[in-house]
Amino acid sequence: MSRALTYSSYLELDRLLELQRPRSEGPEHDELLFIVVHQVYELWFKQLLHELDHAGRRLAVGESQAARHTLKRILTILKVMVAQLDILETMTPLEFLSFRERLEAASGFQSDQFRQLEFAVGKKDARALERFAEGGRAHTELARRLGEPTLWDAFVGHLARAGYAPPDDALRRDLTAPLAANPGLQEVLIEVYRTDPENAELCERLVDLDEGIQEWRYRHVKMVERTIGIKPGTGGSAGSPYLRTTLQPLFPDLWEIRSRL
Repeated sequence: MSRALTYSSYLELDRLLELQRPRSEGPEHDELLFIVVHQVYELWFKQLLHELDHAGRRLAVGESQAARHTLKRILTILKVMVAQLDILETMTPLEFLSFRERLEAASGFQSDQFRQLEFAVGKKDARALERFAEGGRAHTELARRLGEPTLWDAFVGHLARAGYAPPDDALRRDLTAPLAANPGLQEVLIEVYRTDPENAELCERLVDLDEGIQEWRYRHVKMVERTIGIKPGTGGSAGSPYLRTTLQPLFPDLWEIRSRL
């Protein structure tokens, strides 16, 4: 006879609580915080990917209201992720240095789920696959997302089905390439803003998403600079100088039109 489902068994708490394994001697007090926060980030990344995929599917079948609702949830998750940086910033530089060397080559730069998030919203770079072993979960998922339509592609397709005429190079672009500004599409977006309140609101939710991700990136940069300054990151990554180069809009067309509305 099967055992009754409990809170602990449903959430697999015994397994979950075994996954925090500090490597420092003692261990150092702050290493547990570092591990827990980053593990929680990976869980939020998993949820964000789940929600982004759902939003794209809703747009594909014309359910723009459901897509807007999902984008609101995504933005709320991003705000929680920003707040988690406040927790990390309670750790002083010396407290981080007390266990930093134990991280060896490990770096957040190696988070395949964050790279998947970038791919899902249009920031694609095939070179990211080189960091992961072929045949492994990370490489397989990244390769899949590299060739899939992004949330922006789903949005452009939604506009076409709503009676607008996005240019062919926006509808049939190279899905493995990063998003770039498209002047022809900008004309369509201006028309949307001026004549179509429902789809204009959808545009604004995409701007919220873009701004939310930029906010998380900016706070992440400042947290890194507060903790290690401009020193290289763990695992030999470039640290804050590289992170600052990522503070660019995801959906450039929605920003380009602001001065023309």
